[in-house]
Amino acid sequence: MLLFLQNNIWTILLAFTSGGMLIWSFIGNRVRGIHDIDHIAATQLINHKNALLLDVREKSEFESGHILNSKHIPLGKLGERIGELEKFRERPIVVVCRSGQRSASACAYLGKQGFAHAHNLEGGVMAWQKASLPLEK
Repeated sequence: MLLFLQNNIWTILLAFTSGGMLIWSFIGNRVRGIHDIDHIAATQLINHKNALLLDVREKSEFESGHILNSKHIPLGKLGERIGELEKFRERPIVVVCRSGQRSASACAYLGKQGFAHAHNLEGGVMAWQKASLPLEK
């Protein structure tokens, strides 16, 4: 057994690292305080709780198609434009990007700024489109 471990240490380390990364992908956002929601929950928040939809993609991405009534603030500008969101502090905010990665970072930032009701749209605009939900240009 010891000989096997010695001869295959890199393979074993790679397997543990891969496993750790896989586990982190499932629980990482929860650990960071990010609340992921799917397109159904997002639609319910928008329709029943008057949630703000915040699109953090770049301008060209936003212009190519965005969810109806989205407010556009690129992730790189969020810090300097946070004041624009002040009136939404107590409302739910659904944050969206292309795939859910940038919006997760935006949710973490919003949480640190005291926005307790920020939600990350899992899968982003790609998941929204896959569910055959509309975009506007």
